[in-house]
Amino acid sequence: MLRLSCRFPGRVSLTGSAYKPGWFLTVPLPPGQFSPDRCWTDTLDLPRSGRGCAARAYRCLHAVAGAEPAQPKNTGNENCGGGAVVHPVGRRRLFVAGAVTAALVGGLTSCSDSPDAEAGSVVRVVDGDTLVIKVGGDEKTVRLLNIDTPETKHPDKPVECLGPEATEFLKKLTPPGTQVGLDFDVEREDRYGRTLAAVFLTDRTLVNAEIARQGFGVPVVFEPNRKYLDEVEAAHSEAKADRAGLHSPQTECSLPAQVKDATQALAEASAVPVGGTAATAAAAAAGLAAALASAKAVQETLALEKKSVLWLALGSARASSLTAGLTAAISTGESELRAREEAGGEFARTEARAAQKAKEAAEAKAAAKRQQEADRIAEAERVAAAAAAAEAERIAAEAAAAAERDRIANLQPAPDPYVPPAPAPYVPAPAPAPAPAPANPYPGYNGPRCYAPGGLTWKPC
Repeated sequence: MLRLSCRFPGRVSLTGSAYKPGWFLTVPLPPGQFSPDRCWTDTLDLPRSGRGCAARAYRCLHAVAGAEPAQPKNTGNENCGGGAVVHPVGRRRLFVAGAVTAALVGGLTSCSDSPDAEAGSVVRVVDGDTLVIKVGGDEKTVRLLNIDTPETKHPDKPVECLGPEATEFLKKLTPPGTQVGLDFDVEREDRYGRTLAAVFLTDRTLVNAEIARQGFGVPVVFEPNRKYLDEVEAAHSEAKADRAGLHSPQTECSLPAQVKDATQALAEASAVPVGGTAATAAAAAAGLAAALASAKAVQETLALEKKSVLWLALGSARASSLTAGLTAAISTGESELRAREEAGGEFARTEARAAQKAKEAAEAKAAAKRQQEADRIAEAERVAAAAAAAEAERIAAEAAAAAERDRIANLQPAPDPYVPPAPAPYVPAPAPAPAPAPANPYPGYNGPRCYAPGGLTWKPC
C-alpha cells in the first residue's frame, strides 16, 4: 500500500517504502473536484512496475470546496495501476497526464506541456544521439536534446570510445517502426537543420535519459534548451553510481581505463631490474620508453578531449585528478628512464674498456702464438735441412765408397816388384872448363847494372 498526499497546492506526491522519497504519481482526476488549497489523502495499490510510466508529476486539479476527490483512474498503461510513478523534476511546471494521451496511437502520453507535441515512428538510427523519425508523412532527422554520445560519424574525428555501442543501444531501443512521441524546447532546429527533441516511447521511457542511464552519453546544454536537462543529469548520476558504460573500469577505451593501463604499464616497466650489463639496461630502458610513449599518448588524449564525451563523462574534477596522476607517473618514469640510460651508458663504457683489453690480450696472445709457430717451422726447416744435408753426405759417402770399391775392383794386377839393376861403377866426370867472362853488352857503360834472375845477364839501371 502506498500513500497519496497533496503535499502542497497544485501537486500530488507519493510516499511509501516501495519508492524513493519525492517520486510523484500521476492521478488523472476529473476537474472540479476540490480546491487548490485542499490537501487530501487516500490509499491505493500500485505495482512496482508502475515506475517510469510517465515523465512528469501530476498537478492537483482545481476542485469545488468540500468535495471528496474521485478515485484515481488508469492512465491507459496497464502497468500504472491507476497512476504512474516518475522521478522528481524540480520546480519546473508539470503537466496533466491525461491531457495529451491522444497524441500517439496506442495511448502514448506525449509528456509535454507543448501544444505542438508530435507523434511519429522511427525510420532508422543515425548514431548514438541522432535518429530519423517519420512524422506526418515527413522524415525528420532528430537530434536528441540534452544528451551527447561518443562520435562515430564526425568527418574530422575518429570513432570515439563506446560510440558504436551507443549507436547499437539506440537501435535496439528504437528499432524501425517504433512509435515515439516528440517534445520540443525553445529552439526546434540546430544549425545543421536537425530537429531538436525529446523522444518518448509508448511506455513513457525518455530515450534521451535512457541513453545516459546506460552510460552511453553525458548531459549537455546548448542554450537555451534546458527543458530535459534535469532528467538526463539524474540518469547520468545513476550511470556513474552503477559504473555503467563510460564510467565502468572494465571499459578498456574509457579514459579511466586508459589512464589505469598507462600508469600500470609504467609501474611494471619501472620495476624491471636494470641488471649488470649494457644489454639488460638497454632492454629495461626500451621497455620503459615504450610505456612512457603510451602514457604520453594518453596524456595527449586527455589534453585534447577536454570538450569530448569521454572527458564530460568523468567530470572536470575527476578528469583533472586523473591527468595530474598520470602526469606525475610520467615524470617519475622519465626520471627512471634517464637513470637507466645513464647506467646503460656506464655499463657500455666499462664493457668497451674490458673488450679493448681483451682484444689487446687476444692480439698479443695471437702474435705470440704466430711467433711460436714461426719458430717451430723455422726449427723444423733447419732440422729438415740438416737431415737432408746429412742424408746427402751419407749418400755421397756411400757413392764414393762404392766408386772406390769399383775402382779397386777394376785395378790391374800389381806388377812384379821392381828390381833395379846393379849400379855402374862411379867414374867422376871431368871438371868443366871455366866459362868465359860474359861480354859487355853495353860497351862503354860503367853505370849501375840490373841483373836478370840467375845473374847471368844485366841491363843498365
